[in-house]
Amino acid sequence: QVQLVESGGGLVQPGGTLSLSCAASGSAGGPGVMAWFRQAPGKEREFVASISWTGEASKYADSVKGRFTISRDNAKNTAYLRMTGLKSEDTAVYYCAVSRNRYLSGATYDTWGQGTQVTVSS
Repeated sequence: QVQLVESGGGLVQPGGTLSLSCAASGSAGGPGVMAWFRQAPGKEREFVASISWTGEASKYADSVKGRFTISRDNAKNTAYLRMTGLKSEDTAVYYCAVSRNRYLSGATYDTWGQGTQVTVSS
């Protein structure tokens, strides 16, 4: 059973930078596609970014393109989300998710972390 533990959330001022980590354990052969989603109060959970098993391919929501960067270290079974130029509308609980697929196309997510709060406020 794959387990995910997110860390790195917190309070940051608008325009600031924050990095999140997602450590996966219990996955034979390592996790497949890893992704970040977020859910703001009163809104549905939305996709933020995903990265393929090799790390060569990634995908971003339009709202974060150019500001957020997803990466992974397969030796540590860990994915990262570096967030720059943060805006108040980025405030949300951020969730890590993994897929059994190794490629972005058709990836579905069946394991989720507990979430970490990111608050962007002055």
